[in-house]
Amino acid sequence: MATRPHWRFEDLEVWQLARDLAVEFHRVAERLEGKRLYRYAEQLRGAGLSLTNNIAEGSGSTHRQEFIQFLNIARRSLFEDVSMVLVFEKLKLIEVAEVDRLLELGDELSRKLTNFSRSL
Repeated sequence: MATRPHWRFEDLEVWQLARDLAVEFHRVAERLEGKRLYRYAEQLRGAGLSLTNNIAEGSGSTHRQEFIQFLNIARRSLFEDVSMVLVFEKLKLIEVAEVDRLLELGDELSRKLTNFSRSL
């Protein structure tokens, strides 16, 4: 079996954290679909994938400033996801303990994205 290509962004801690958080948002979205809340699920899933996609896309840039811009877009997508999670909590669609965990992971990722951007 051939070795598959390895992409630069796979080594980035911010991408790994974003991937893990995107998976968590996807799991929440699956439960929302089970309640026939398809639009909520689609929005949550899309913003979650935007996290990883923008980090990956930015890492392919040859310009530092462009990479920083993509990291900023990823961070804004994270804020979008967090906002939805807080609304879903208020609607009692997500348990408080899960919201707390997602907010902690989101806060960690937000801080790391900011620090990573500043280090470039």
